[in-house]
Amino acid sequence: SVLPRRSSAMERMVRMGTTTMKMKRFFTVLTAALAASATLISLASCGKTAGGDAETTASGSTSGTKNSYRIGICNYVDDASLNQIVENIQARLEEISAEKGVQFVIDYDNCNADATVMEQIIANFQSSGADLLVGVATPVAMRMQTATEDSQTPVVFAAVSDPIGAGLVESLEAPGSNLTGTSDYLDTAAMMNLMFVQNPDLQKVGLLYDLGQDSAASAIESAKAYLEDKGVEVIERTGTSVDEIALAAQALVSDGVQAVFTPTDNTVMKSELTIYETFAEAGIPHYTGADSFALNGAFLGYGVDYANLGVETANMIASILLDGADPAATAVKTFDNGTATINTEICEQLGIDFDELSEKFAPYCTKVQSIVTAESFDDVQ
Repeated sequence: SVLPRRSSAMERMVRMGTTTMKMKRFFTVLTAALAASATLISLASCGKTAGGDAETTASGSTSGTKNSYRIGICNYVDDASLNQIVENIQARLEEISAEKGVQFVIDYDNCNADATVMEQIIANFQSSGADLLVGVATPVAMRMQTATEDSQTPVVFAAVSDPIGAGLVESLEAPGSNLTGTSDYLDTAAMMNLMFVQNPDLQKVGLLYDLGQDSAASAIESAKAYLEDKGVEVIERTGTSVDEIALAAQALVSDGVQAVFTPTDNTVMKSELTIYETFAEAGIPHYTGADSFALNGAFLGYGVDYANLGVETANMIASILLDGADPAATAVKTFDNGTATINTEICEQLGIDFDELSEKFAPYCTKVQSIVTAESFDDVQ
């Protein structure tokens, strides 16, 4: 009977030892867990906020600011002027990045005038957490305006000819919402003046544009009023694609126009390489609203310096992201429309002396420059 009682005592000791070991392990695990929790709390209190703004320490003080920003840039169509804007936006942002010690993560895409593709591009920018959107040309800016109504993500537009008419801003001085940007507003009267300096006897002028381009609307109305006031017959031809613009150009030749005017119209710009010979062979000078038209074969391009417009757009982006500028109170940037770019090859084909024409144009322009026909500006540099 003694042996069973001794065995029972030993069993109790073993059970007690086992329980003690389990309790030790429990307290060891608990202590480690509490230590880990304390570490996580400490890291969280010193990390960036969800918004990515100032870093907050455990004591409540701040140290450092956000140094990385995501920017979504959507270009409306592949043409020399708009591409020049995008290139200069990116180049200037790279300079600012080096100067300020910040990083700009740029998502860039081109919708090629396709509304469905544009919609998807903008949605992709938003889903990737873009801090700011850039809309190059009026249609993109208008869609970004709608897409950011709820989020109020800042939007900076570029090359919007009539921001007020497009409903993007309340006024150029005080946009009033989450959009501001740069305008390539065309001084139509100045363009018409050049047309009559070159040929004072004009009696019939053609207007070539895309009815669907909001950027062209106000300039066309201004041109019609100017020409009709002078008693000049106006012939309007329109198209919404390269093929339609080509047919419209041929129709203007058949109409017997003596000159053709096109504002900053992206559809015609995309078509210029296709139509410039039609006008040149018929002896008709094509007056247009950007130097890229002249690059692609138009007789003359008159308007803003698109490289500088891109630089100023980037400066505006940086001001909003880095300095906290409010788009609603940031004035739309406009430019001097005083640069006339003349295609010397077309001049020769039309029998016009470039040097003589430059002298005639000089009083009406801040600058007269020459260019030859090419697909992109890089091809003539």
